[in-house]
Amino acid sequence: MGDKVFILNSGKVSLNYEDIETGQEIHDLVKTGEFFGVKSALGRFVREETAVVLADSTVVAFSVPEFEQLVIKNSRVVLKMLKVFSNQLRRIQKQVQNLIYAEEHINPEKGLFSIGEYYLNNKAYDQAIYAFKRYLVYYPSGASSSEAIKNIETAESYLQKYGSGQGPDLSPPAAQPIEADKPQKTKELSDIAQSYYKAVSLISQEKYDDAYNEFKAIVNSSDDQEYISKSQYEMGRCLFYVKKYDNCIRLFTTWIQKYPKHPDLKDALYFIANSHEAMANKDKAISIYKKVLALTPESESLYPKARKALRKLEGEKA
Repeated sequence: MGDKVFILNSGKVSLNYEDIETGQEIHDLVKTGEFFGVKSALGRFVREETAVVLADSTVVAFSVPEFEQLVIKNSRVVLKMLKVFSNQLRRIQKQVQNLIYAEEHINPEKGLFSIGEYYLNNKAYDQAIYAFKRYLVYYPSGASSSEAIKNIETAESYLQKYGSGQGPDLSPPAAQPIEADKPQKTKELSDIAQSYYKAVSLISQEKYDDAYNEFKAIVNSSDDQEYISKSQYEMGRCLFYVKKYDNCIRLFTTWIQKYPKHPDLKDALYFIANSHEAMANKDKAISIYKKVLALTPESESLYPKARKALRKLEGEKA
């Protein structure tokens, strides 16, 4: 999510996004003086494009109110935006028509599942987990949802055991005799996972109260510690998104004490720091942001977010 609109003052920036017709990545160069990030900022949508800096660049960032004031005072900006949006709409309309009337329709559900399978078979477990989780977010009751859940569990297990790029051949094994109660146990686990990813889907739809109740039901009805811990973490996220910061801090504090080595520990600390920041507890927020930075490698996406938040608070204090 982002609430900033940008204008390229100098340099070279590319907007990268996926073509809805072919699935290929498109690279559009931003011209000097052009705005970008407008649609998602004004519409409060998740960013659909990635802005990549190709050469040293200078951009000017506007908040939405600042941008609205600029537009009100400058009709040339409005005309330029209308021209850009008109061209984009024509292109999208043409792509949609091609998709509708194409002789061979590509099923996006099958396509997304196939991406996960490709990464899993090539032992790229991080990418496989991401793809299958996105599948379950968009198609929680899809034809391959049960198989996606099993593949996530397999990928997570192999990632933890072997690391990315390593592990056994994932071709289908020969049938093995199993205990009589094993199919029922597998089914129960799949049901829990199914409920979990349906709740994750509710978060993506911003139905935070409904998602919270779904996760709470999993915690109260399951004895699977993995899904209990994951559900409690998501409950903390829901509390943060509905701005119940005190409750968010309490839940995550208890959760961290119970799962001090959980892979989402750093993210939970980040939500606690965010909550303290929202409540104007700057000293506590600064202290926890520092802890997040100490635990997080610079290569992880969380690191620059925590560093930026810390610098902002330290600058305000100074």
